[in-house]
Amino acid sequence: MVKKLIGRKLKSSRLKRDKTIQNLAEISRVSSNMISRIERGLTIPSVEILMKLADALGLSLSYFVEEAEKGNNIVYTPAGQGEPIFFFEDKHQISCLTQGLRDPGFSVFVDTLEPYCDSGEGGMVHTGEEFAMVLEGSLDFTIEGEEFHLDSGDSLSFKASMPHSWKNINNQQTKVLWIVSPPPNV
Repeated sequence: MVKKLIGRKLKSSRLKRDKTIQNLAEISRVSSNMISRIERGLTIPSVEILMKLADALGLSLSYFVEEAEKGNNIVYTPAGQGEPIFFFEDKHQISCLTQGLRDPGFSVFVDTLEPYCDSGEGGMVHTGEEFAMVLEGSLDFTIEGEEFHLDSGDSLSFKASMPHSWKNINNQQTKVLWIVSPPPNV
């Protein structure tokens, strides 16, 4: 849906520039109420309003609708050919299997973890839900202080608002299938 797409892109662009809704309202001369409604996908802005917002954020007007034009309703990904989206010091490689899906409600990733790779200090917390299934190897999870050991074929589903972390405790690679909703901005 175009309303949600424009809203997501506006909010993401605003946050990347460390702007509050009020800051953007002052710069663009668009009311903070209108900006909030657009970001929540409740309304489609007029071309005039979208031009003001794009100008205030240093973006082109087409930025807000290009994904709707280019996205697909079906994404086929052959084995081993997911879109690489993240690498971390040769220890952690994530490939997206849903890249290019128009207005997705979820994202699917394959994460290849090198031996002893972990999610870092502290627990991650964000909105939505996550599903993790170990495809190869094993992984230790901690979710809100509770420990889980996952071997190949094991899975976990959880609210991502609960502090969570993981670690590959093996001396071999571990592959994990992640399903995340809502999709992160990648």
